[in-house]
Amino acid sequence: MAYEQVQALKMRMQESIIGQEDVVERLIIGLLANGNLLVEGLPGLAKTRAIKALANNLEADFSRIQFTPDLLPSDVTGTEVYYQKDGQGEFRFEPGPIFANIVLGDEINRAPAKVQAAMLEAMEERQVTVAGTTHKMPPLFMVMATQNPVEQEGTYPLPEAQMDRFLMHVNIEYTPVEDEVRIVELVRSEEVAATAKDSQQESEPAERIPQQAVFDARREIGQVKVSPAIGRYMADLVYATRTPEKYSEDLARWIDVGGSPRASLALDKCSRTHAWLSGRDFVDPEDVRAIVHDCLRHRLMLSYEAQGEGVRADQVVDAILEQVALP
Repeated sequence: MAYEQVQALKMRMQESIIGQEDVVERLIIGLLANGNLLVEGLPGLAKTRAIKALANNLEADFSRIQFTPDLLPSDVTGTEVYYQKDGQGEFRFEPGPIFANIVLGDEINRAPAKVQAAMLEAMEERQVTVAGTTHKMPPLFMVMATQNPVEQEGTYPLPEAQMDRFLMHVNIEYTPVEDEVRIVELVRSEEVAATAKDSQQESEPAERIPQQAVFDARREIGQVKVSPAIGRYMADLVYATRTPEKYSEDLARWIDVGGSPRASLALDKCSRTHAWLSGRDFVDPEDVRAIVHDCLRHRLMLSYEAQGEGVRADQVVDAILEQVALP
């Protein structure tokens, strides 16, 4: 039942987001693996539309935080407000936009360090503390933070240690020209449909997928089997980022700091989720190789030499995949 509901959610999202099937799949994986996503791409590549499509088709509260340099931590987490009635006064907590099921943090690298820290604390601890009182996040909680790879003026790049908090770092590329034509046609048809609704009675919206489907799916994913050989393969991939000199001279020159144990945990969670979405109850090497770039690219600190040569993190992961033996 949960599998059919999640597949229905995925299909609905793909109907409104053309040419970004990988992004839709990564969003679903992040939701089911109970993690948070950092999405990087140029403006206009459906980052906001993707997370809204997820929230609109799922029984979930959605909030959007537009990060700016003048934002304060309380603008994200909420604050204590003094209320007075009949001569009696009290402080009440007014939750901020972080208290939702699906949260879009738009351009997180434009927020100052204190706001980034408050956001990441909520993501990691699933709670915030205001005026000495701890407030828990809802059971279903996911943050999709976006970064713009251009326009670095007025930005505060996330430190590597904080990037590690994200389950996956997803890169969005331009769609092929055929998909671009379909995108224009889709938006045109949506505008026509919206105009028709203004003059006619609005049709009944499609029933949304219940949150329980996500919790049921997580229980089933917990039963997906990982053989000792696959588990060792995942650990070897991460270990190769820490001891690159054992594999090749190029890797030794390119990598300054490798992945933390969070990288291994992310590989395990995402591989099991990818296998479950593929209809299997066991993980094979292709599940690991399908998501390894998203789990490692933000956890590698490349050397100045690599940056000078124009080597990207994805190229380093490709080299690691070539060097580490398959199980």
